[in-house]
Amino acid sequence: MQHFVWTDDQVRMALDISPSKGRSVSFQSVTTDSRSTQEGDLFVALKGDRFDGHDYVSDALHLGARGAVISRRVQADDETLMYEVGNTLEALGQLARYRRTHLEATVVGITGSSGKTGTKDLTRAVLDGTHRLHATSGTRNNRIGLPLTLLDAPDDVEVIVLEMGTNEFGEIRALTEIAQPRIGVVTTVSETHIEKLESIDGVLHEKLDLLDGLSSDGMAVVSDEPPILGEMALRLRPDTLVAGLSERAHEEFRPDQPIVDSKGYWRFLWRGESVRLLVPGLHSLRNALLALTVAELLEVPAAEAAHRVSQVEASEMRSEIRHVGNLTLILDCYNANPQSTRAALKLLETIESEGPKIAFLGTMLELGARAEDLHATLLAEARAMDVDVVVATGAFSVVAKKIEDWGLVAVFDPLEAYRALRDRLVGDEVILLKASRGVALEQVIPLFEDDFGADKPDLGKGKA
Repeated sequence: MQHFVWTDDQVRMALDISPSKGRSVSFQSVTTDSRSTQEGDLFVALKGDRFDGHDYVSDALHLGARGAVISRRVQADDETLMYEVGNTLEALGQLARYRRTHLEATVVGITGSSGKTGTKDLTRAVLDGTHRLHATSGTRNNRIGLPLTLLDAPDDVEVIVLEMGTNEFGEIRALTEIAQPRIGVVTTVSETHIEKLESIDGVLHEKLDLLDGLSSDGMAVVSDEPPILGEMALRLRPDTLVAGLSERAHEEFRPDQPIVDSKGYWRFLWRGESVRLLVPGLHSLRNALLALTVAELLEVPAAEAAHRVSQVEASEMRSEIRHVGNLTLILDCYNANPQSTRAALKLLETIESEGPKIAFLGTMLELGARAEDLHATLLAEARAMDVDVVVATGAFSVVAKKIEDWGLVAVFDPLEAYRALRDRLVGDEVILLKASRGVALEQVIPLFEDDFGADKPDLGKGKA
């Protein structure tokens, strides 16, 4: 439960505004959502491409807000405190940084091209029970979500686990300055968000801003994949810990006796303790190793860490396994870039199945000028794998339009692609759904459920 109360003087100090003359108003919490404003809140009027919080200041005041942070004048009575700033998004970060300086907690910052949320969930799990914990909920990992997570932290918190996202230069540095993490984790780097980050080199340098921003006594943890990540991290901070399976990882942060089963789930020994992951895929093993390394840095007993990491299940649409009748769906449509798509395809290839394997692929967004080439490369890789049918939708269908192959279904619209695939299905297939969040590839799930639900197991007309 949060007990920190903002005074007028503290708000002004955080925002670098001149002191007031005898105002004793205080605020219970900071909010950016006028719809959920409560009595005594301080409302921050954020401005985006499609909204302007200044239009809702009166709504927030009506619900009980005692003041607002604004960048342009709005109508309010004389009793309402208005803090005028140049940029309300930056002001939100300033408030969060001030709050951070009044917390004695250790902050763990986690970034990476993919695996951020999975690693955050695993890290949260291994720390829960030995530390009073606060963590990012959902994907509140940007310049709005991260400050709000810090602002919500209770006074007695011991560890705060923060997911840190970016899609343009400077964001990780800004988030690091706000959060002041003591432990920085980089899960991986790949061609993602290169529409603004330009190249994998740009992605790498943006992610490594987290490690560069750590204090002198901070601790850095990175994955061994890709090789350049560990190499550059060690140049930046020679004390960086590299976790993973390869010889590039430090020996003490590799798993002992790793084995993958027929469904893609890994088990291994960690400090002599047995770990059995409930999230499939090699990428999930690497995420678990990062979480276990953080747990060790924070002195969580190995037995407890191994037990807790073995209890974490896949989040919705993040390597989630769902059964529809006799069909097996691998739902991985919350994020997609070339690296995460390769990982998902590898998982599909790893899984043993009596029925055909199908890769149902949707567009990987924010790839800029390289989008066509990257989609073509991934499509070629998918067709070369042990996969019976590749369904190319969106940008994948565009690069597939000249290819004639029985094992390829190329239709731009995912719903139409399902209808083109439908007659090939028997109902015992393993089907990967992989695309970026903006594609909403999960829209095809109800079609599978309607045709192959538990009461309709044998409706297929053909064999893939």
